[in-house]
Amino acid sequence: MIAAVSGGTADAADGPGRAPAVSSPDAGFARDMAVHHQQAVEMSFIVRDRTQDEATRSLAYDIANTQANQRGMLLGWLDLWGLPKVTPGDPPMSWMNAADGTAGHDMGGTGGMEGMAGHSGAGATTKPGALMPGMATKEELARLGTAQGRDAEVLYLQLMTDHHKGGVAMALGCAKLCRTPAEQKLAQGMAEAQQSELTLMADMLGKRGAAPRP
Repeated sequence: MIAAVSGGTADAADGPGRAPAVSSPDAGFARDMAVHHQQAVEMSFIVRDRTQDEATRSLAYDIANTQANQRGMLLGWLDLWGLPKVTPGDPPMSWMNAADGTAGHDMGGTGGMEGMAGHSGAGATTKPGALMPGMATKEELARLGTAQGRDAEVLYLQLMTDHHKGGVAMALGCAKLCRTPAEQKLAQGMAEAQQSELTLMADMLGKRGAAPRP
């Protein structure tokens, strides 16, 4: 277990037995992924009220349950480390450039997200009106909240596909940059599970005569 210390300002964890610094990849990933996960949970609850399709509702339940639990772990680590859950002065994803050893890897902005995605196909970008790569806009959430039946299923699967692509890129970033073994393991597990769900959602979209968005 990592001891909690507050007020860290270094760019990386301070070594074994020390909590990560506020600007470290460990803390940045925990903060950003907690926000990212919260939207996935929200979208999943919305679609469960918009369709009776069992496959979609089952997937939405699994995503909501898994990501709510993971979000709790991430926020719990921030509490344990004595670090804030919000850092107004730091833009989202700034932790992707926060660690040493990033030279030679284009990890700045959305280009870095694409680089971390590698062969997963998770070329994530932040669209106008979205907070982080893969996240839906307020307008897209509103559309999901008014769609019904197949239309709701297709929109949910497309939005969640985008969301997972962003999530996979973030998780692979932490697996590479974070220094906390338990967090690295969680991030790697997130990436693998969401990559599997990307395949499932592509198949579900195909059965509905649709496809992931370009």
